[in-house]
Amino acid sequence: MNAITSSISEYSDEELCALVAAGRRDAEEELVKRYLRPVRVCARPYFLAGGDSEDLIQEAMFGLLKAIREFDPSRDARFKTFAEVCIRNRIRSAVTNAARSKHAPLNDSVPFESPMLGVGASPEEQYISREEETELLTCLKQQLSPLEHRVLDLFLLGLSYQEISEQVGRSIKSVDNAVQRIRRKVAGNFGVFSES
Repeated sequence: MNAITSSISEYSDEELCALVAAGRRDAEEELVKRYLRPVRVCARPYFLAGGDSEDLIQEAMFGLLKAIREFDPSRDARFKTFAEVCIRNRIRSAVTNAARSKHAPLNDSVPFESPMLGVGASPEEQYISREEETELLTCLKQQLSPLEHRVLDLFLLGLSYQEISEQVGRSIKSVDNAVQRIRRKVAGNFGVFSES
């Protein structure tokens, strides 16, 4: 099994998708392993007032599984791009559906980054969006303590609370408190960002 596992890790994402289509479960597991961090990064920018961030990570994982199972190489798109679209669409769908149902806290999501730069956007739109994002983060960071500033940087890189805790030398509870303060500052100073 180790020989199969070590050789499968050398395949491209697209080749692994073909193996998944042929019924290779180990290929699916390899793709899930490869995309665990990007899934977390996609889910992290959304704040769930009264909710659990693990709920959105789970929805993002469903989006990844959909991408793995439905990827079509004949469409001339890279798997990474297709996966990002599926992941973010699943997150948006969860937020939208929750807004209509009993899970009202999902309606108050606050993204820390602009959604899906690069997919269907012109180069000018991408540049303007990046500039606006940079301005927003600069303005926000001026209102953060040094600890909050460091935690936000690590959080946006997709690190877990445990990893952030190790980086900043504070307890996980202290990191969680910092993230909650950051979220309150974002919501209080910038309002709830609308999704486009």
